[in-house]
Amino acid sequence: MSEMQKGNLSIDSENILPIIKKWLYSDSDIFLRELVSNACDAITKLKKLVSMGEATVAEDTKYKISVVLDKENSTIKIIDNGIGMTADEIKEYITQIAFSGANDFISKYEEKAEGGNDIIGHFGLGFYSAFMVSDKVRIDSLSYKEGAEPACWICDGGIEYEMGEGDINERGTIITLYVNEESKDFLNAYKLREVLTKYCYFMPIEIYFEDLEEIKRKEEEAKKKAEEKKAEEANGGEIADDSEEEKEPEEKPINKTDPLWLKQPKDCTDEEYKEFYHQVFTDFNEPLFWIHLNMDYPFRLKGILYFPKLKHELESIEGQVKLYNNQVFIADNIKEVIPEFLLLLKGTIDCPDLPLNVSRSFLQNDGYVTKMSSYITKKVADKLNSLFKKDREGYEKFWDDISQFIKYGCLREKDFYDKVKDSLLFKNTDGKFVTLQEYLDTNKYKHENKVFYVTNEQQQAQYIKMFKDNGMQAVILDTKLDAPYISTLEMYNSGVSFARIDADISDSLKSGEEADKETSESLEKLFKDKLHNEKLKVRVESLKTDSVSAVMQLSEQSRRMQEMSQIYGMNFGMSMPAEETLVLNSNNNVVKLLLSIKDDEEKSTETELICKQIYDLAVMSNQPLSMDGMTAFIERSNKILEMVANK
Repeated sequence: MSEMQKGNLSIDSENILPIIKKWLYSDSDIFLRELVSNACDAITKLKKLVSMGEATVAEDTKYKISVVLDKENSTIKIIDNGIGMTADEIKEYITQIAFSGANDFISKYEEKAEGGNDIIGHFGLGFYSAFMVSDKVRIDSLSYKEGAEPACWICDGGIEYEMGEGDINERGTIITLYVNEESKDFLNAYKLREVLTKYCYFMPIEIYFEDLEEIKRKEEEAKKKAEEKKAEEANGGEIADDSEEEKEPEEKPINKTDPLWLKQPKDCTDEEYKEFYHQVFTDFNEPLFWIHLNMDYPFRLKGILYFPKLKHELESIEGQVKLYNNQVFIADNIKEVIPEFLLLLKGTIDCPDLPLNVSRSFLQNDGYVTKMSSYITKKVADKLNSLFKKDREGYEKFWDDISQFIKYGCLREKDFYDKVKDSLLFKNTDGKFVTLQEYLDTNKYKHENKVFYVTNEQQQAQYIKMFKDNGMQAVILDTKLDAPYISTLEMYNSGVSFARIDADISDSLKSGEEADKETSESLEKLFKDKLHNEKLKVRVESLKTDSVSAVMQLSEQSRRMQEMSQIYGMNFGMSMPAEETLVLNSNNNVVKLLLSIKDDEEKSTETELICKQIYDLAVMSNQPLSMDGMTAFIERSNKILEMVANK
């Protein structure tokens, strides 16, 4: 090698590298993404030049990138057989940090090149991520240009570098990282392969990982085996036929260069979609369905979003949407690009128009990003509407699995709600699915513009039976998400109100006969006295059914307020209990009996037992009794049974 020249990096501060080292990237493993992306760029550039007749390569050229780990010498090498660089280009692209090699290449050849800009990154600042893990970095490069000389560049992390003639004899570039003490974990083969897989699994150029320690071990094993064979042969032993020996497995790249999202949707099979899902997300369950995104104008965006099958409600928050730039992994779940509610899904989205490294504040204010987000939302809504219209039966089978996602989407984005509102389903207490409009149309003569719902089918079974006995239905809304969802639906549907099945007694459940004032006042006084509760609210109604003695009615707004206070930890929940009203059925024989014996002093104990029993039965159809309350209820039930037996 000739004598090295010395020079200074074209930067404003000698502290720039420590800043890059500490602050440029949040994760130190990003260095591998940057350097392999640069290698990928170098090959992509060369392929373009060859296609335009600007460069020539051997016909049997196999483009590849190699990542070579040498744990013994604490180095990692990134090797490509791409465009390479001359000494002048190294000075231009490496020593002048603010200058972007990719931008220069695009501006120079944009008129000749066919297709879009598929240069992944920028060779300028991204290269310096190497110093996040290295004490020293060396570049060896040989340009594709005819007559080019190999060049070498070395920098130890300060502002000075050395540069001179290199000894590389094949076109391309070798970046050698001398890994520092703090980053020794990257010298672990398993760790390095894991990082490569994370960021580079779908890069468009084949990437090979070489662990010199493992290669050396295999060579020693092969040598030992050959020596044992030779010794056995010398001793006259039987020699195995060489043709039957196992062949060394062919070296395979660590990445898939043609991810499924690059294909046209019409060219993809269901099996391919499922296989891709299992491969990327290591989820052995089958996805319910998927959406293939494929847009080229006014921005480029490709990807696949999967609706996973959820085992339980909490699993709905475990989505994973991977964001890529020209097949280079950027990050999971970037809500500035992907609508937040879609992060509950699983998928891959490739946005070539987004830079690899960009601040989230930029993304929030970028017009393209806003349009991308709107496009993705529209495509998801279109898919749901299409399923609903074309295969409602299949859509209904999916509903329990996707309803949480859809409800959350409606809560987060009015635009999404507007697009899917006619495809929103409710399961009623008969197990059938209806839209909001279908429910309202079916029940408009019984309770116009009011939707009755159930939050606990078992607990509210008595109310459900009363409804069914009168040909009425309620819908089931029994998840944590349903409380805000109900409020949102009321806000978006003027005049429509939701009431839990225990919040209101529909006129359809009443016989039409009104209890007289004297009866009502008499029963109210009796229950307040026997239950020793002057604050108890009591109302008397004549219900169509005579089998129910009483029900508990809870104010819808009061209960919602109490539930909200519990969810958000507000302190007014204790001081503002839900407003309860004991509704007695004057058409029930037990209530009629109470009216006939309420003034009989000899039956005072019996009357008190019945009043308390009626009250507890009403409470139990609404909510569980307390431990003391249940104990008292059981004791009282046994006493009543004894009374019946004695009579």
